[in-house]
Amino acid sequence: MTSIYNFSAGPAVLPQAVLKRAQAEMLDWHGSGMSVMEMSHRGKDFLSILAKAEADFRALLTIPDNYKVLFLQGGAVAENVMIPMNLLNGKSADYAITGSWSKRSVKEAMAIGSINVVAQSEPFTYVPDFADWMLSEDAAYLHICTNETVNGVEFDGLPGAGGVPIVADMSSHILSKPVDVSKYGVIYAGAQKNIGPAGLCLVIVRDDLLEQASATTPCVFHWKQQAENDSMVNTPPTYGIYMAGLVFEWLLERGGVAVIEQENIAKAALIYNYIDSTDFYINEVAEQNRSRMNVPFSLKDEVFNAAFLADAEKHGLLQLKGHRSVGGMRASIYNAMPLAGVQALVDYMKLFEKSH
Repeated sequence: MTSIYNFSAGPAVLPQAVLKRAQAEMLDWHGSGMSVMEMSHRGKDFLSILAKAEADFRALLTIPDNYKVLFLQGGAVAENVMIPMNLLNGKSADYAITGSWSKRSVKEAMAIGSINVVAQSEPFTYVPDFADWMLSEDAAYLHICTNETVNGVEFDGLPGAGGVPIVADMSSHILSKPVDVSKYGVIYAGAQKNIGPAGLCLVIVRDDLLEQASATTPCVFHWKQQAENDSMVNTPPTYGIYMAGLVFEWLLERGGVAVIEQENIAKAALIYNYIDSTDFYINEVAEQNRSRMNVPFSLKDEVFNAAFLADAEKHGLLQLKGHRSVGGMRASIYNAMPLAGVQALVDYMKLFEKSH
C-alpha cells in the first residue's frame, strides 16, 4: 500500500500501532472467541474493557476522584444540547464565541434556555482579552471551546470565572497536553479527532454538577443517571470505547500527555515557522492563539488552490482542503500524526512554492 499522511480534521488519523492491534483482535478478543463488536455490553469481557479505558483516561489527565467520566453517544454536538439540559435548570449561562464550533454551541443551547454571549471575536482569528469579557455573576456556567477546529484558534489561558463552573469543549485538542481538570466544571470531547473513531463522546463532570438537571431531561441525556449506570442507560458505543482504550494505552506507553505535548510543540513549530518565513502562504491567527492541532493556511494567490490540493494528493498528503466556511487549506496534526508527516507536508509546500 502506498504510504500516505492523512491531515483530516475528523474523523482523523489513528496511530498505526492501534489499528494493527485492532486488526489482530478483530475476530477474537483475548481468546473470547468474539469480536468486541459482538460482545454484550454487560458481559464481563466488555466491562473489563470499559473499566480499563476509564482508568487509563483518568491516569492520562490525572482526573480527580470527585469527577465522573461518562462514555456517551452523539458527539460534541449532542452535548451542546445536553449541557443546558443538565446545568441550566431555570438559570442562564454565559457563552464565548471564538470560532465556528462555539458559535454552533450557542445556537443549540438557545433552543433550551437563556444564553448570554459574553465575548465574541470578529473575525475568528483570536481569543478576546479576558478583561473584556462581560461575565455574569450568577450564571449557571461559562461555556468555552478551548480549540476551534475550523479556525485554528486555541486558548492560551482561562478567564477568571469567579466561581462559575467552566464548561469546555476540548474535542480537537484533548490529550494533546496536560490539563488541570480541577479548574473546570465539565470537559467534553468528541472522540473522532484525538481519541478514536466517530460516535463516542467523553464527558468529565464534577460530582456536584450532577444534581442540577432539569426534571424534563430524558434519561439517556441525564448525566447523573448515566453516571449511576456506568454510561449504560442505553447500549454504549462499545467498539468506539474499545478503540479509545487502545489509544489511551498507546499514549501511556509513549510516556503520557507531557511527552506527547513536546512532540506536538515540535510539529506545530515546524509548519508555522515555515509559513512565517514566506509570503506565499498565510496564517492569520494571532500568534498566541495558534492551534497546535489545526493549522489553517491560505495561498497568497488562491488561483493555485486546486493545483495545490491535487499535487498534494499525488505526494500522498491527503485531506488538506480547508473547511467549507473558511476555504483555503487546513492541516490537522493530531497526536497520531508523526513528525515525518509534518516534515513531508512542509517539504511539499516548499516545492510547490518554488514551482509557482
